[in-house]
Amino acid sequence: MAYKISSDCVSCGACAAQCPVEAIEQGDTQYQINAEKCVDCGSCADTCPVSAISKD
Repeated sequence: MAYKISSDCVSCGACAAQCPVEAIEQGDTQYQINAEKCVDCGSCADTCPVSAISKD
């Protein structure tokens, strides 16, 4: 199960920079995680300064 980014995202880009498989991209209003690329490592969630990333 992939991680998801909530509407609490402030689009800082910290998660995208930390993702080892480049599964996170800037969307229209916030960053988004590509579930097909996500390997469930949790690096993004650990890096997010506003805790906007969680396992869904």
